[in-house]
Amino acid sequence: MQDSSSVGIVAPQTAHFQQPLTLKSGEVLPAFDIIYETYGALNSTRSNAVLICHALSGNHHAAGKHQEDDKHPGWWDNLIGPGRPLDTNKFFVIALNNLGGCHGSTGPASINPATGKPWGSQFPMVTVEDWVASQARLLDYLGIEQLAAVVGGSLGGMQALQWTLDFPDRVRHALVIASAPNLTAQNVAFNEVARQAIMTDPEFFDGDYYEHDTVPRRGLRIARMLGHITYLSDDAMGAKFGRKLRDGSLKYNFEVEFEMESYLRYQGDKFATAFDANSYLRMTKALDYFDPAFAHHGDLSLALSKAQADFLVVSFTSDWRFSPARSREIVKALLDNEFAVSYAEVTAAHGHDAFLMPDPHYHQILRTYLANINTGAGT
Repeated sequence: MQDSSSVGIVAPQTAHFQQPLTLKSGEVLPAFDIIYETYGALNSTRSNAVLICHALSGNHHAAGKHQEDDKHPGWWDNLIGPGRPLDTNKFFVIALNNLGGCHGSTGPASINPATGKPWGSQFPMVTVEDWVASQARLLDYLGIEQLAAVVGGSLGGMQALQWTLDFPDRVRHALVIASAPNLTAQNVAFNEVARQAIMTDPEFFDGDYYEHDTVPRRGLRIARMLGHITYLSDDAMGAKFGRKLRDGSLKYNFEVEFEMESYLRYQGDKFATAFDANSYLRMTKALDYFDPAFAHHGDLSLALSKAQADFLVVSFTSDWRFSPARSREIVKALLDNEFAVSYAEVTAAHGHDAFLMPDPHYHQILRTYLANINTGAGT
């Protein structure tokens, strides 16, 4: 029996763009595709659209299922649907896969029209600004002039923030969740270790592994294992695994002995079969590059002064990768400009991954804020 609060069976769509896109690096994508899904209905005044921006390994499949027997719904399914915090009875929700991804939008594994071969190592670097520019093209394609809200967690929150700077008149509300105004040195370091694991894998072939019919699987596994550690809190790992032994006794070898080891290997193996290494490299670089204050001599308040949206900023107490202090930096900069800002610091044990969890307090915060967004006539 289908859950009445689910968006149900959904089908992805692809938008083709023939007009070149000049990237922040100066390189040009001659044409590109964006794959996306929509949930709910666009109202008659086209004033109820909400854009979902995904995090590092996310994609366009944010809610519902592609077929009835799918074991796992979209990655933010607990948030999106009829009567859920992001209520599809009220909002028209758009979720997409960013450029450089590996789930249907143009990326390194796509065919380079100039060579007839996969882009591979030749695919340009992409930034949060580039993603926002391409997302704006998608909204134009859909005939949406202004968003009721843009919503994102982690790297998605950075995109939500960037939207308010690059297209201030096209965003009425921005929900910036478990995010930061830039990466700390420690976070840049984690990303570099992950990239080195991939790039030093002998199956990487300088990013042109498609031509060699290989996958840098070992590097991807290590990168994901490292990343996964940073997404969880010590309390969450302790509660779930502690020092539990897989077989109840020590074996005194290098095989899996602890449940934590088994879990990390499982996550690494699963990721290595589902995600493209070149995409992972570019996504982590986009994280590293994000820094709105950089062009303003480090003055975040000045950088955010061009925004016009109202904001909800949410952080989680156990998130040590994007700590609450980083969210408070955003809040202070917004308040310095006398913007309307709501801030919530949620007590949660899940670490950075808390933004993906169906925590009742967290969801009630989102529900209350989103319920107060005016979508105008024609709803």
